[in-house]
Amino acid sequence: MKRSTWNPLGPFSSRSIRWLEAPEPEGVVVQEERAKSVLSRNDSPDLPFRYSVNPYRGCGHACAYCYARPSHEYLDLGAGADFDRKLIVKINAPEQLALELAPARFRNEVVALCGSTDPYQPIEARYRLTRQMLKVFLQRATPVCIVTKGALIRRDLDLLTQLAERGLLRIYLSIPFLDSGLARKFEPGAPTPTKRFEVLESLHKSGIPVGVSLAPLIPGLNEEQLPGLLEAAANAGATSAFTGLLRLPGSTREVFFERLERLAPARAQKVRNGLLEARDGHLEESRFGHRQSGTGPRYRAAMDLFLLTARRLGLETYEPGQGRFEAVTGDGRTTDPAGSSGATNSTGVSQGELFPS
Repeated sequence: MKRSTWNPLGPFSSRSIRWLEAPEPEGVVVQEERAKSVLSRNDSPDLPFRYSVNPYRGCGHACAYCYARPSHEYLDLGAGADFDRKLIVKINAPEQLALELAPARFRNEVVALCGSTDPYQPIEARYRLTRQMLKVFLQRATPVCIVTKGALIRRDLDLLTQLAERGLLRIYLSIPFLDSGLARKFEPGAPTPTKRFEVLESLHKSGIPVGVSLAPLIPGLNEEQLPGLLEAAANAGATSAFTGLLRLPGSTREVFFERLERLAPARAQKVRNGLLEARDGHLEESRFGHRQSGTGPRYRAAMDLFLLTARRLGLETYEPGQGRFEAVTGDGRTTDPAGSSGATNSTGVSQGELFPS
């Protein structure tokens, strides 16, 4: 059951919001729902996690290439502007997550706090669901991986450092463009690349293991930026990196190419040709195990550039289909797909209320 809610807070509201990035744009419509379940199981080898959780449907970052866009169509909404501005909030996500992570019902392994939409998109400043879920991960001693573009993540340094100290956390900042002009065209609601590198550095200085996601790799658009991105990430404190070829399932293809042809028309045919070359004459690959990787000399050259640059900079790397986040073992150690050796993980439960006022 969903109910609509207004967008801005009123002038007499007792609540306050600290914006660490651009606020929600005008025209955002929010609906609230109570989810029956929040943990999603992934059986595809394309992704390095078996379980994920997303407190929001739709995303204010409005990335043209987002492969989750078609999921909005199951809600009788569009994959274009509706995905960006008609957002659905799972208001009971933290409580439901706590139930589903109960030891008797869930095998303790890494959960991705991402997967479809960004947990630190602008609306999180108002609802604080991601912050409450971090408390659940601490309470249940469950390892979590976060992929985000949101500068708002700095708000939760107190919880993130606790998770990191217990070996329960890995964060990746998603920064597929070095050029701020291109980023603004294809990620109009997200912080600038410069801001995201600043966030990466602040997390690193707080003792949190952090990497960089250069996904999606878009032939003809950001291939040449890979070395600069990796160098900037390494200078900011990243220790690992991953990438993956652009996916355009369903209506995402129409949204992406409309934006590309409107805002970067000189590159449109180059991108189309590059994708066709990397996918054996197709724009999209739907087979499990192949959806985020490509074939052919151009794709391999781009991946070699990525891997050789990362190796030179001392960054661990992960390629699509390389493996999953591993479950926490009996000795309390865990590994991630970037190849880190893992950290000792306390299995104690934090004290205090799960959701204090």
